[in-house]
Amino acid sequence: MAKGYLIANIRVHDAEAFEEFKRLSGAAIADYGGKILARDPDADYREGGARGLVTLIEFESPEVAQAFYDSTAYSAARRVREKISQTDLVLVTGL
Repeated sequence: MAKGYLIANIRVHDAEAFEEFKRLSGAAIADYGGKILARDPDADYREGGARGLVTLIEFESPEVAQAFYDSTAYSAARRVREKISQTDLVLVTGL
């Protein structure tokens, strides 16, 4: 079965408040069996306009990734993140 991945580029405007997002989102990630594979505030961008903290999270399947994103727990975290950052986020299916 293919894995599901969440890839985010987050441009944080309030580092202190971002800690609350990390706490809330970390609990939601754990609830859905997610594994953070990468988190890099200094990614080596080569092409495109996306910038910021890059995060790559693996889930057991695309369906679990979608369920995580749509969950009540992550929705609460997302509301915090939306107030203190700009984000580009995609869900992708592994090979």
